[in-house]
Amino acid sequence: MPVSGLPPYDDSNIFARILRGEIPSKTVYEDEWALAFHDINPQAPVHVLIIPKGKYCSFADFSAQASEAEIVGFTRAVGMVARQLGLETPGYRLLANLGEHGGQDVPHYHVHLFGGRPLGRMVARE
Repeated sequence: MPVSGLPPYDDSNIFARILRGEIPSKTVYEDEWALAFHDINPQAPVHVLIIPKGKYCSFADFSAQASEAEIVGFTRAVGMVARQLGLETPGYRLLANLGEHGGQDVPHYHVHLFGGRPLGRMVARE
C-alpha cells in the first residue's frame, strides 16, 4: 500500500527498466539490495546513482514500506560504493530528492553520490 499522498509505483520508470535489463547502465556495484551506476549527465567528476531493487517511489515510501533487511542492505550498499570509489578520505555528498518541490525526476527512490572535487556548500549561509 503506498504512503498517503504519494503516487503508486510506476513500473515504466527508467530505473525500473534499468533493473529489468531493458536499458543498459554503466554499473559500479550490485548486490541483492541495490544497484549503483554512473549518471548519464554527471554533475561532478564522480556522480553515481544508487537505487534499491524494490519498488519504492521515494524515500518516504522506502522508509515506511521497506523491510529492515532492505533498509540495512541499501544503506550498506551506499557506503560500499563510496568506499569502492575511494571517496571516504576526500569526502563526498549524498543527495535524495523527494517530489516535485524536491526536484525528483524519476519516481523510484534513489541516492545521488557526488565526489571527486570540492563540492562547496549546498546551502549558502545567511
